[in-house]
Amino acid sequence: MPILDILDYAGIAVFAATGALSASRKQLDIIGYVFLACVTAIGGGTMRDVVLGATPVFWVASPIYLLISAAVAIVLFFTAHLFESRYRVLVWLDAIGMAAYCVMGAAKGFAATGSLTVALVTGALTATFGGVLRDLLAGEPSVLLRPEIYVTAALTGSFVFVLSSWVGLPQSAASVLGFLSAFAVRGGALYYGWQLPRGKALPGRDPDDVL
Repeated sequence: MPILDILDYAGIAVFAATGALSASRKQLDIIGYVFLACVTAIGGGTMRDVVLGATPVFWVASPIYLLISAAVAIVLFFTAHLFESRYRVLVWLDAIGMAAYCVMGAAKGFAATGSLTVALVTGALTATFGGVLRDLLAGEPSVLLRPEIYVTAALTGSFVFVLSSWVGLPQSAASVLGFLSAFAVRGGALYYGWQLPRGKALPGRDPDDVL
């Protein structure tokens, strides 16, 4: 099986698991598990395909993605309570899914347009949008608003993949390098608390003031 297909299915399964874990944290019923798992798993790829004009979107053309997501959700409905810290498992699984999906998104964007800029955008979009929807629906703090580096990790993986492909590396090697780069940046952010510099409020102004 080609490496991109492996990353595709792995990203679907892992992101579905993060959606199901969010449902577990909210103590939803099994339908809630399946719904959050599917939205998380297909959200980023759906937005990518819409932006690229690739219709029907990937899960309509191949419903196996929905079946994988639903199967993962059902398994976690019966097993999620066994994890000591569902949130810790969620954020690390999310890092794996993000790393896999940024490569997939970048590959599809680059293949469709040949543009490095578009590939970076589609890579980041594919890797992050499903997580944003998951957090919004579950009432969790958005991954985009957490202090640790997130989108930057997706951009890094997308850039490494496209650059490696451009210089002539085999697709398998470029995919692995892109995945490892994204996961290293996100994993370092989770473990060491890496953050980008933040904007500063004007002197004497409370950042929470709304004018």
